[in-house]
Amino acid sequence: MKVAFPPAPDPDPETAEAARQLFAGPVEFLKGVVAMDGLPPADRPEVCFAGRSNVGKSSLINALTGRKGLARASNTPGRTQEINYFTLGDQSYLVDLPGYGFAKAPLAVVAKWQALLKSYLAGRPTLRRAFCLIDARHGIKPVDHEIMTLLDKSAVPFQVVLTKADKIGINAVKPVLTQVEAELQKHPAAFPELIVTSSDKGHGIATLRAIIAGLD
Repeated sequence: MKVAFPPAPDPDPETAEAARQLFAGPVEFLKGVVAMDGLPPADRPEVCFAGRSNVGKSSLINALTGRKGLARASNTPGRTQEINYFTLGDQSYLVDLPGYGFAKAPLAVVAKWQALLKSYLAGRPTLRRAFCLIDARHGIKPVDHEIMTLLDKSAVPFQVVLTKADKIGINAVKPVLTQVEAELQKHPAAFPELIVTSSDKGHGIATLRAIIAGLD
């Protein structure tokens, strides 16, 4: 049976404002983790952001929180080599995962942080949802299926977030949405709504904030 993956609806004004206030409150970098024993206590819900190197994870986190320098953004693929934890008030954690796929780093380093990524996704009991970031200019690639399959096996629900939608015209987004919907049919853990965003223009940010705020 084919599953539909429509764009997530805009939140109602009250929900959007509550989410905005949550993200406008205290949001701080907690720590960078290089091994599973360095993870903070699993004492609150958390969501994580996963994606190919240079897909825009750091920029998205900065846009969500309205803090340009909170997460380090770089044009160099593979700069984020740790699991970076941010506190969202005292309610939950935001987690920036190492980019997977191509990265300008030694192979041993790449292998180490890819192993950490897989261990985290398979073994974090408080992880409520993973947000898989997909560049709107390119759609889902084979390397994305690897992480999605891991999420399927780990029974971690994930939701696709298309990034950099402002880089292509609205007509060009439509075939990408069709491609993504077709590819997600292969993944039972995929949440059946897509989020189309632009960190630069702010498109979709309120929707993503509201979704995160509604997870507990």
